[in-house]
Amino acid sequence: MTSEKIITVTPLTGVGKDLDYKVPGPLADEVQSGSLVRIPLMQRSVLGVVRKLEGSGSFPVEKLKFIYGIVQPFPVLTPELIKLGEWMAGYYNAEVETVFEGMLPAAVRRGMQSRQRTLLSMDRLPTEEELNALRKRAPKQAALLDFIYSQISGKPVPKGKVLSRMKISAATADALVEKGFIKEISERDEREAYGDDLAEAEVVNPLGHALNPEQQCAVDSINASLDAGAFKVHLLHGVTGSGKTEVYLRCLREVVQKGGGAVFLVPEVALTPQTVGRLRARLEGIGVKSVVWHSVLSDGERYDAWLALASGEAQVVVGARSAIFAPVKNLKLIIVDEEHEPAYKQADSPRYHGRDVAVYRAMLNKAVCVLGSATPSLESFYNVQTGKYVMDKMRSRIDDRQLPVVLVADMRREALAQKGPPVFSRMLTEKLHDRQEKGEQTILFINRRGYNTSMLCPDCGHVAMCDHCSVTLTHHRAENILRCHWCGFEQKAPDRCPKCRSEKIKWRGAGTQRIEDIAQKILPKARIVRIDADTMQKKNRFREILGDFRKGKIDILVGTQMIAKGLDFPNVTLVGLLDADISQHMPDFRAAERTFQLLVQVAGRAGRGDRSGEVVVQSYLPHSPPILFARQQDFDGFIEEEFKNRREYNYPPFRHLIHHIFKGKSVEKVAFFAEQWVKFIEQHGSLDEVELRGPAPAPMEKINDDYRYQIWYFTPTVPRTIARIRELRDAFTMDKDVWDTIDVDAVNVG
Repeated sequence: MTSEKIITVTPLTGVGKDLDYKVPGPLADEVQSGSLVRIPLMQRSVLGVVRKLEGSGSFPVEKLKFIYGIVQPFPVLTPELIKLGEWMAGYYNAEVETVFEGMLPAAVRRGMQSRQRTLLSMDRLPTEEELNALRKRAPKQAALLDFIYSQISGKPVPKGKVLSRMKISAATADALVEKGFIKEISERDEREAYGDDLAEAEVVNPLGHALNPEQQCAVDSINASLDAGAFKVHLLHGVTGSGKTEVYLRCLREVVQKGGGAVFLVPEVALTPQTVGRLRARLEGIGVKSVVWHSVLSDGERYDAWLALASGEAQVVVGARSAIFAPVKNLKLIIVDEEHEPAYKQADSPRYHGRDVAVYRAMLNKAVCVLGSATPSLESFYNVQTGKYVMDKMRSRIDDRQLPVVLVADMRREALAQKGPPVFSRMLTEKLHDRQEKGEQTILFINRRGYNTSMLCPDCGHVAMCDHCSVTLTHHRAENILRCHWCGFEQKAPDRCPKCRSEKIKWRGAGTQRIEDIAQKILPKARIVRIDADTMQKKNRFREILGDFRKGKIDILVGTQMIAKGLDFPNVTLVGLLDADISQHMPDFRAAERTFQLLVQVAGRAGRGDRSGEVVVQSYLPHSPPILFARQQDFDGFIEEEFKNRREYNYPPFRHLIHHIFKGKSVEKVAFFAEQWVKFIEQHGSLDEVELRGPAPAPMEKINDDYRYQIWYFTPTVPRTIARIRELRDAFTMDKDVWDTIDVDAVNVG
C-alpha cells in the first residue's frame, strides 16, 4: 500500500475518459474535489478537473504521474456542480468533459489568475532629522513620503497610479521601502466584477413599492418554501405588468439577508437593464454584492466575476443561461424569468435547457426555484397539473392598471379594400396618427429583419435562393444586397432577373427596414428608430436607444423580438404587431403556443403607465385559436385547447421529444445512413416504449452546405432511451463524411 494521495481527474482536452494521478505531498491537503489542476498528458501539459479524491484503481499506482499543480485558489466546481454535470452528460447525451467545459468561463479554463495590484502604506514615521535629510538629498522621496503620510488615516494608495501622477520612478518608492518608511501591500485588483455598464442602468427606489394582495400572496408562498429549507419549484404566472420583478426582489432580499446565495436567470442580460438596476439598488442598500454574467464582459472581468462568487465576496449573480453554473455559495434561491423563452436552450453541445438545469440544480441544493412568466410553457403548466410545481397566480396589473385592448385587423379584407396586400392596415394607420397628435409613443413589431423577404421574377418564376441553404435571400435595401440570415452569404441585389434578364423582378414581404420606411412616410415628422440585429452592432447601442425612448426622444420604435419582452415604458399606448402569422406557418407542433406567447408578450408592452393601451394585431388568420385566446387574454382557455391537441397526438409535454439530425455534404450519403441507422435499430433490438418517426428531410433541408435528415424519438423517459441510443450508436458504423447530433427536449424542430 502506498501512502501517496491518488485522485481521479477529468482532462479538459477531448480524451473522453477520466485518468488517475498522484498528488505531491505539499499539495495533498490543498487539492479538493472540483479543483482545477495542471496535469501531464502524453507529451503535453493540460488542465483537468478533480472528479474524485480517490483513484479508480484501473492503473498500477507506481506508474501514475504526479499533477503539476493547482491552478485556481478555489475549486472551480463545487460537489453539487459536479453532480449536476454528471446528470447533464447522461440526460443530454454529452461527454462529461464537454459539460464541465461549458460550466466554466474560458478564462478560468485557461488558468487565468487574478490580477494583483501593489499598494503603498506608511510603515514607520520618519524623525524630523530624517525627513529634513530626505528633502535635501532626495526631494522626490520626500514628496512621495509626504503624500503617503497625508493618507495615513485613509486606505493604502495604489502604487502605479501614485507614481504616474507624481511623475516619480519606481526606484524612488523602492528606496523608501528599503529605508523602512513605507511598505508595499499586494491585493487582488477587482477589475469590473461589480462596475459593469449595467451598474447604473436605472435609478430606482431601493425600498420598492408597497405590494398589492396578489404580490403579497406570491411572496408569502415562496418565502414559506424558503423557510422550510427543502426543494420546491414555484411557477409564478403573472400577467404582463403584474409586478413579477418586485416579487423576485422581495424573496431574493429575504434570502441574502439570511446569508444565502441566489441565481437570477434572464433570457438575455442586454435586454434587461431595468431588472439589473432594480436588483442592484435593492441589494447595495444592505451591503450585498451582485455580479452580472453576460457576453460583453472581457475575459478578465468574467474571471473576476467568477472569483467574486467562488470566494463568497458576492452572493448573487444575474445572467443568461450559463449563469446557472456560477459557483454561488450556500445557494438557496434560483429565479428563471420569462421561463418560456427558447433562448434558454443551448444550440451546441451540451444542448441543455437552462430552465430545466435550474430546477435540477435547485433539487441538488435543496433550494427553491421560481419560474416566472406571463405566458408559461406548456411543460411548466403540465408540471403544475401533475403536482410537481406550485402555482402562484397574479391576474391583475399593479395599481389596477387595465390590460390593453387587443384589436384584430383582418388583412384579407384589407387586401381587397386596398387592391393588394398592404403592410399597414387602415386601423393601424389611423391609430398611429392619433398617438402622434397626443404625444404618446408606439412600438411596431415584426419578427423579420431586412427590407423585403424575397425576390421573385414573374416572367420565369425565379426566386433568389441562398447558394448554401434552403432559404430565400432577404433584401437589405440600405446596402443594396441580398443576404442569408442562416449562413451570412451575401450578393449584390440585381436590377434584372439573373435567369431570364427580365426587368420585372418583384420584391415581396416586409422586414423591419421596410416597416421603418413606410412608418416614416405615414408620419413624416415622427422620430422613428429601428432595433434589430443589423442596427445593434455597436456596444451599448441597445441601451442607448432604450434610454432615448424612455426620455421621449423617440416617438416610434420598430423592432424584432428584441423589443417583445421585458421592457417597461409608461408612455407607450399603442403596439402594432405587423404580421401575427409568421410563427403560425412554422412546421412545428409548438406553432400555436409560440404565436400565443408572442401576442401576449408584445401586447404587454402597451398601457404600462397611467394611460390605457391598445394593440393592433394584423393577421390573415384572425379566427385562429392563438389569436382569439390572446385577444381575450384567456390563458386558461388556450392551455385547455392546446393540451387537448397535444394529448391527442401524444406530443410534449405528455412525452419527451429527442431530435436526431444526420448531416453531410452529400444528400445521398446523408439519406442512406439515416435509413441504415433506423434499420440497425430495428435489427438490434427496438427501443422500448419509444415511438420512432423518420428518417425524413428536415424542414430546413440544407444549412451552410450541409444536407440534413431527421429522426424523432417520442419517449416517456429520457435517461433510459438515451442510454440505449448511445449503446447502439457506439456499435453503428458511420461514414466519415456524415455526422449526427442528438438534441434532447428539442425546442427548435427545423
